[in-house]
Amino acid sequence: MSAADALETLLTAGGAELARGLRATEARLAEVAEGHGPELGRHASGTLSAGGKRLRPVIVFLCGGSGEGLLRAAAAVELLHMASLVHDDVLDRAPLRRGAPTVFASGGRGAAVATGDLLFSRAFAELRRTGSEPAVAALSEASSALARGELVQRADAWSASVSAERYLQRCELKTASLFAAAARLGALLGDDSTPADADALAGFGRRIGLAFQILDDVLDVSGPAERTGKHRGTDLLDGTVTLPLILARERDPDLAAMDLRALVSSPAQADAVCDRIARTGALGAAREEALHHVAEAKAALTGAQLPESRGEALQLVADGVVERYA
Repeated sequence: MSAADALETLLTAGGAELARGLRATEARLAEVAEGHGPELGRHASGTLSAGGKRLRPVIVFLCGGSGEGLLRAAAAVELLHMASLVHDDVLDRAPLRRGAPTVFASGGRGAAVATGDLLFSRAFAELRRTGSEPAVAALSEASSALARGELVQRADAWSASVSAERYLQRCELKTASLFAAAARLGALLGDDSTPADADALAGFGRRIGLAFQILDDVLDVSGPAERTGKHRGTDLLDGTVTLPLILARERDPDLAAMDLRALVSSPAQADAVCDRIARTGALGAAREEALHHVAEAKAALTGAQLPESRGEALQLVADGVVERYA
């Protein structure tokens, strides 16, 4: 199934309300981006319009159903997500994201830092207007987790001793925390969801976030640049140790002994290391780990009292995470 077909299936399952919510979210994101002067507006608009799956807003709407606060929450989680990507690109000195020049590449470090700061601040401004302290607290917790996850990633850069457990901890912080927050916000702010559903739905979001990150890291090793929007092995070039490399090191003593900093210094060398990782069978093992988290995400939905149509749509979200990397 193509990405367009998968989206159409999801929108059909989610109903007219989901489609309306996503259209309203896009309009609100554009309004926020354009409201802070021409330079910041240009960079923020470019960031927010550069594509993306809008999975986090989808999860907000499907977990909440209807309610005035859901649009604010959907915009807030996407603004926070995009802010973290802009700041990541500064730290990584990344030239491309989704095949387009980053704010760092087009506007420089100062413009990128300011753009990320704007998006962060607007995320909390959006959510504050709901008047829900628990919702603001949930997003604040996720934001803090993103920062802690970045520190873990920096501490582990180029390391030969990162364990699978340490890697999953980083994924919990950098990725799963915001997916979990999106689901929790939906439950807190939706008219036909209850706070009692929040823990179960946050558990769904957390597991989906873990699977999403694992499969994204698999694609960094296996995917061509025209599909990923960046060179194959970009994580290796950055010194970011991911699950495919961790598992491959357990299977290949030469990889285990390899000094990434000394060996991986060019895209061609990164390609060669990616090939070695693939030959160990580590990519299949990493995919199996991701599928385990998808299965647990689906199981978590049984603890929430959702209408059947929205429960089925969330199942499609889980399946779509896997299909994107098939």
